[in-house]
Amino acid sequence: MPRAAKQLSLFANPQKPDSSESGFSVRVSGRAKRISIKVYPRGRVEVVAPRRARAKDVEAFVAEHREWIDDTRRSFARDVPPESLDPPKSLTLPAANVAVDIVYRQDATANRVRVRRYGNTLVLTGPIDDREQCVDALQRWLKALAKRVFEPQLKSLSHLTGNAYKRVQIRGQKTCWGSHSSNGTISLNYSLLFLAPELLRYLLIHELCHGRHMDHSPSFWRHVEQFEPNYRELDRRLSEGWRDVPAWLGIH
Repeated sequence: MPRAAKQLSLFANPQKPDSSESGFSVRVSGRAKRISIKVYPRGRVEVVAPRRARAKDVEAFVAEHREWIDDTRRSFARDVPPESLDPPKSLTLPAANVAVDIVYRQDATANRVRVRRYGNTLVLTGPIDDREQCVDALQRWLKALAKRVFEPQLKSLSHLTGNAYKRVQIRGQKTCWGSHSSNGTISLNYSLLFLAPELLRYLLIHELCHGRHMDHSPSFWRHVEQFEPNYRELDRRLSEGWRDVPAWLGIH
């Protein structure tokens, strides 16, 4: 699926990198074969490195491409208005037809922020001055909601398209809206909740069709078109959908 971040990469040499370098975060990946830099639309810079990449190679790659990083961040900044990173006071989730207000209640005796829904209100209770805990609690709630919303639609569209799958998992991917593995697992990004219902439906059809075509060949797109004739326009809109995902989630 379309990716929101802009990326550079380089094959890495062995040895583990040091993630303490300022100005960017380092994520070590067992699947990565090269060092890559991702600049996200709201300015976050992430370096993905193989397990045994050397710290000096990571730092050298970042230094070599510092101009590209700065130019990319400036380019994004022209199009993306600044957003607060504070936990929100409300949520609007078009894909689920849900809108809720959020109330934060301090509880000094609790060591974890918990979330409960009462009608159109979410109540977060616990050490609410801990921003990360509040975000984690909201992410847990969003994942649970996404599971309840996405799974029935996926099952229905599976019957419609004739494309089976083995299992579904809800995640918070930073680079894609969804994926379909060779073992039949469909992974869906809970951030789809922030998008229009027709974009969610298109994404589900797209991933189901990968059960028959694991690439983006002409045959794949013809298969998608059988069930969604307007796939080109929807795919374009989906590629820009990250703009509707709030900054406080930390995904873009």
